[in-house]
Amino acid sequence: MEALLYTRFLLTLSFVSVASSTDSPCSLRRRFRLNEMHEPGDVVLGGLFEVHYTSLFPNITYTSEPEQPRCEGFDTLGFRDAMTMAFAVEEINKNTNLLPNLTLGYSLYDNCGALVIGFSAALSLASGQEEGISPQENSSGTPPILAIVGDSYSTFSIAIANVLGLFKIPIVSYFATCSCLSDHRQFPSFFRTIPSDAFQVNAVIQILKHFGWTWAGLLVTDDDYGFYVAQSFQSSLSQQGGACLAYVEVLPWDSKPGELKRIVNLIKTSTARVVIVFAHEIHTFRLIEEVAEQNVTGRQWIASEAWASAAVLQIPRFIPFLGGTLGIAIRRGEIPGLRDFLLQTHPNKNNYDETNLVRQFWEHTFQCKFKPAEAEEDDEALCTGDEDLEQVETELLDVSNLRPEYNVYKAVYALAHALDEMLHCEPGKGPFVDRTCAALQSLEPWQLLHYLQKVNFTTPFGDQVSFDENGDALPMYDVMNWVWLPDGGTKIQNVGEVKKSAFGRGELVLNENLIFWNFESKQPPQSACSENCPPGTRMARRKGQPVCCFDCIPCSDGKISNGSNARECISCPEDFWSSPRRDHCLPKETEFLSYHEPLGICLTTTSLLGTFICALVLGIFIYHRSTPIVRANNSELSFLLLVSLKLCFLCSLLFIGRPRLWTCQLRHAAFGISFVLCVSCILVKTMVVLAVFKASKPGGGASLKWFGPTQQRGTVFTLTCIQAAVCTVWIVYASPMPHKNTQYQNDKIVYECEVGSTFGFAVLLSYIGLLAFISFVLAFLARNLPDNFNEAKLITFSMLIFCAVWVAFVPAYINSPGKYADAVEVFAILASSFGLLVALFGPKCYIILLRPERNTKKALMGRGITTS
Repeated sequence: MEALLYTRFLLTLSFVSVASSTDSPCSLRRRFRLNEMHEPGDVVLGGLFEVHYTSLFPNITYTSEPEQPRCEGFDTLGFRDAMTMAFAVEEINKNTNLLPNLTLGYSLYDNCGALVIGFSAALSLASGQEEGISPQENSSGTPPILAIVGDSYSTFSIAIANVLGLFKIPIVSYFATCSCLSDHRQFPSFFRTIPSDAFQVNAVIQILKHFGWTWAGLLVTDDDYGFYVAQSFQSSLSQQGGACLAYVEVLPWDSKPGELKRIVNLIKTSTARVVIVFAHEIHTFRLIEEVAEQNVTGRQWIASEAWASAAVLQIPRFIPFLGGTLGIAIRRGEIPGLRDFLLQTHPNKNNYDETNLVRQFWEHTFQCKFKPAEAEEDDEALCTGDEDLEQVETELLDVSNLRPEYNVYKAVYALAHALDEMLHCEPGKGPFVDRTCAALQSLEPWQLLHYLQKVNFTTPFGDQVSFDENGDALPMYDVMNWVWLPDGGTKIQNVGEVKKSAFGRGELVLNENLIFWNFESKQPPQSACSENCPPGTRMARRKGQPVCCFDCIPCSDGKISNGSNARECISCPEDFWSSPRRDHCLPKETEFLSYHEPLGICLTTTSLLGTFICALVLGIFIYHRSTPIVRANNSELSFLLLVSLKLCFLCSLLFIGRPRLWTCQLRHAAFGISFVLCVSCILVKTMVVLAVFKASKPGGGASLKWFGPTQQRGTVFTLTCIQAAVCTVWIVYASPMPHKNTQYQNDKIVYECEVGSTFGFAVLLSYIGLLAFISFVLAFLARNLPDNFNEAKLITFSMLIFCAVWVAFVPAYINSPGKYADAVEVFAILASSFGLLVALFGPKCYIILLRPERNTKKALMGRGITTS
């Protein structure tokens, strides 16, 4: 781009050259003569406007005086921009409160849509056009200007500001939007009354977000305007996210049908239904011509400020394609008195110079020609100068939608207010060296530049005008919508605005009820590379594609996404689990051995049944306590054994229900102590059987003194206290605690009791096993004693059942998850308790209740009743 500007600058030198002269301080080799309009004044402001679309350049030779380029394609709206500046100058000159003792003038030039012409015009404005101009002499004619209003193109403004910025000549553009011009270090004298493209790009992104359009195409022109827009778009989208560009294409500067066909075919085949176009009117016109040729419908167009309200595009052939367009338009304003001023537009009858812009407008509007004095009559219609503007249809007089004109108006007034502030400087309080002020007779552009940076005023329309540190005006845009009327016409209506928010970004306000949508549904279209991922899924970016192109992956177990387009699934809290649709968290299902489930009910019933049977047997034994079978072998131990069995049955209830701290601490302690008490009673009974049998032999009576009632009670108490001590130490140093276990199943919370100390639990079980083993061995040794004399066989059988149950318990307990481990332990307690109860007391109850004739001392001593 820099090389291109440099080439064009060299071309400019072929039109404007300044050489030294001995007759005067400087002389013009050739006068710059193109379309122009002038008004003398004490201070002259320059203006650069696009009054013609294009220009034709002659072949350049070095042997003769080069011909001037010829401009073609008169633009009435560009002329209206120029006339707005003339009106603003005239209005200021009539204002007694603003620059009361000074007359403003202007020199306006047409850039003809060509950089070389616009740049040449800017240099001519800065250097002056008259022969023999000297700072020491009074000059007549067009004096050098103090500031320039323009240019309309960003590329032109960059070139001009680069050069004139070296001389600190203020430039206030009304239409150049390139964000690069906000660099006040590179362009220190550049200001503008139109927002930067950076804000416009942000405004478009706000519209995309508002309607959920995440997939769009971008078309830009082949100049600085388009280059910086594309750069700003990609930068802003990478920072803000929310949308992606399906393609970025550069529209050719000149007419290239092949390239336009390729671009339009891309639009046609792309899945992006939203097309953003940052281009000038002429380039957009060529694009839409090709769109109409290929009949590309079903697209939502978004227009930049350059063509958002362009009348040249509002033709019946284009509206089926452009209907519903949303555009970012320059802030509309009202300029009182402008229409009356425009009605006074009239070529000076004494000056029919063909380069005069008013003359060119007149000839274009009335389709006639002013006859040059030296020309002969021909068949072409001649302009008389008496034509009536009010009798002809012209865009010049339509002041209902003043947008660029309003910016021109603000630009002129900004310069006037700066000049007024400068001339009101009090001597000795000025901002310059030695606190001096600027003098009207020796004004310098850099002096005006100082005051321009501090301008702050309000227009009659109520808009505040000031410049920030980058020379940018307060940003504000209107949002326009192209309405396709039933009669085939077009109406462009305001449907919202975008203005700078407190956070520095564009704040979008839309009235969606007013928006016309050019779709069968009459609703905003959908434009996305991928459909929104529903709740319960996350986005997985497709490799090698933009971030807006993704697949939707279901969240894994235990994770959810409760919104659309989630980038990551979030884990549920510890006590929650994902729902089947993975869109919200549910409390985890809790699991423990409950009183309300069938297994818990069965075990509880069995436990209570065992307790009831123990109580029943105890009642029977108490009732028959004087009978021989109850009194034999220490009835007190039998009663204690029945009580301990009842405790064994009851302790199983501690394993049912939701674990709590006290139940966890008590369950194993109660189980261990109850079973030790039970087994201790059985052990002592076995030892008593052996002692009695030994005492029945000659010389064995001394052994009974060691197994009297006191010694029996003491032995049971001592053995039980050992287990109680083990449980106490276990609870104090490594207490069992309730625990929420999620290892068995992730979607369930298994409430269980952690034993705290595996060693303590092992000691508890080992001690019970040791006592049971000793009892079993002793009972086994006494199995061959007379059947009617002792119960050793019953004890042997009971201990066999007891040991078998608890040996099987260990592997079953280890391999049972969750509540089933508790169920296994409860089952072992109940099975062993029932085994002891039935084996030890079943035969005795049978004799007491069903065979009372055997419940005698003779029968027990071996002299039983003989039945016939």
